[in-house]
Amino acid sequence: MIDLFQATEALKKVSDTPRLDAELLLAKALGITRDALILGEKRPIPSTFVTLLNRRLAHEPIAYILETRDFWSISLRVTPAVLIPRPDSETLIEAALAHFGAQGPTRILDLGTGSGALLLAALAEWPNSSGLGVDASAEALAIARENAENLGLSSRAEFQQNNWANGVAQTFTLILCNPPYIESSATLDPQVSDYEPPSALYAGPHGLSDYRIIAPQLKNLLSPSGIACIEIGSTQRLAVTELLESHGMAVIFRKDLAGHDRCLIASHK
Repeated sequence: MIDLFQATEALKKVSDTPRLDAELLLAKALGITRDALILGEKRPIPSTFVTLLNRRLAHEPIAYILETRDFWSISLRVTPAVLIPRPDSETLIEAALAHFGAQGPTRILDLGTGSGALLLAALAEWPNSSGLGVDASAEALAIARENAENLGLSSRAEFQQNNWANGVAQTFTLILCNPPYIESSATLDPQVSDYEPPSALYAGPHGLSDYRIIAPQLKNLLSPSGIACIEIGSTQRLAVTELLESHGMAVIFRKDLAGHDRCLIASHK
């Protein structure tokens, strides 16, 4: 039977955090937390550990194997029906927090909600806010609803199946959106391209197709004092800014922790 050291060595081929991955997989196989694994007494390694390890060695993302991902202050269930939330996307919550402070927005719209990460992180941050998550995928919405229920946020979170904001007639104080923005010809890491939903990744030859749909919708969705926080690829600031400005929005930008352009903050001129 393979041990933790051998698993760590094997995972160096596919992971930047092989020891962490090995510990998380073993903890899952044992049905305990990673903390309990590290701090507790040594236990026999179950045969299911090898099964989980082989999945990771085939480049399956650790989040899909564990079926969970931490984002902002919450933990979410994730499956291959939804994009895995990234720390980069927390830049949108940081931008909204800088704008609204502790009081928070009244109504929140999350376009392309996926797992519900942005909407539910915002609702967890602001207990007096409510919101709507929209996604074209029924499978993704089922995960988002489950996450809202698990987090005790379902009374403040609605979900609706639509292609972006088609059929949404309300106005919102805060709009959050992490659309697909990868060029269709891009070569991605196998753990992304082979496992995550293509509809949440790719957006035409220049990665701008979904921004062209979203940009003209924002003005009628956004309340006069509201903002829209929109995630972009690190090279897309000028192109998406120009697109938003052409539809009557004022735009500023915010960098992520790595110093890359990551969030456009749009408001009424």
